[in-house]
Amino acid sequence: MSVTGEVTPHVPFSTLADTVLERLTATYAAAADPERAESMRAYMKDVAPFLGLTTPVRRTLSRTVVAGLPRPDEGDCTAIALRCWQLPEREYQYFAVDYLRRHARVCTSGFLPVARHLVATVSWWDTVDALAAHVVGALVAADRRLAADMDTWIADDDLWIARTALLHQLRYKEHTDTERLFAYCLRQSGHPDFFIRKAIGWCLREYAKTDPEAVRAFLIRERGRFAPLSVREALKNIGA
Repeated sequence: MSVTGEVTPHVPFSTLADTVLERLTATYAAAADPERAESMRAYMKDVAPFLGLTTPVRRTLSRTVVAGLPRPDEGDCTAIALRCWQLPEREYQYFAVDYLRRHARVCTSGFLPVARHLVATVSWWDTVDALAAHVVGALVAADRRLAADMDTWIADDDLWIARTALLHQLRYKEHTDTERLFAYCLRQSGHPDFFIRKAIGWCLREYAKTDPEAVRAFLIRERGRFAPLSVREALKNIGA
């Protein structure tokens, strides 16, 4: 089964999204801090402009945005996320990620192409990692047939799609598909980019909290195939 594609998802009609976006843009814009926005933009390597909202401030404002609103369905989540991604300032995308994390369980396998679009658009670790672990991971956990899509993503030329495949099992603990996790790490072991090498170490380090001996044995067996950064990250909490 494969449900992902390259076509930009359609933004469905959603009355709830209309309300959320109207409240969101008014609330966030009123609290903007232009001076802080410049430093935030620089810290995030100029991936997008910022409003200058710190995380605590932003999340407090977000609670006022959604106060009293009904629970969304998948169409509402799709519309809110895609419309937030169309706005220039990064905080709107942070809002969408938080919203999807909270409501991921209402989304079916049909949401995976939307998640892929979010991962591949205005891509940086600050949105990709949360989408990987809390949205894509939740979708695959709910419908294991989507593992076939992860098998495609891990080989994608877009490093952020491949990173998402590496990290999607980050919260699975004892439910981790260990064979797939190790295979993904080996598949990308020669990747030259820092963000892939770091992700390999991170997903192995996280799984080591559940089965340290399995991770240690895997790295002993395959250690020569991994960058020092990946190995160092993987063994950070369990030693050589």
